[in-house]
Amino acid sequence: MQSVYEVAGGSAGLLRLAAAWHARVMADEVVSHAFSHGFHPQHTERLAAYWAEALGGPTSYSETYGDETSVVRMHSGNGPHEEMDRRAIACFDRALDDVGLTADPVRKVLHDYFAWATTTTMARYHESADDVPAGLTIPRWSWDGPQR
Repeated sequence: MQSVYEVAGGSAGLLRLAAAWHARVMADEVVSHAFSHGFHPQHTERLAAYWAEALGGPTSYSETYGDETSVVRMHSGNGPHEEMDRRAIACFDRALDDVGLTADPVRKVLHDYFAWATTTTMARYHESADDVPAGLTIPRWSWDGPQR
């Protein structure tokens, strides 16, 4: 059976999805606030590599950029932001349309992964990035959801 990573188009497909999502969030009046302080010039490439690793692809993100701890710390210490999360997920769903990932089961699995990551792992440490434990690994997601 192919991995979610493979069905989503591999590295090239996830790079297209990351670019489409980034364009959507930058155009969103609420979600774009998360980027108002600036962002890494290779944000899209790094995001695609992160998703690739999470979805069964190569471990390039961990090998090149950092571990889950570094990612979660970037997203922590900003207080609760449920509306922003909902809108980011809606942008992701529209980005799936933009890149042609419209057929189930891959669309549903990608939506479920992004919604889960947005509302759990990336939203767990509202108060301070210092609360994020060291040594976290990127969670893996498959057709059956989170892998333990």
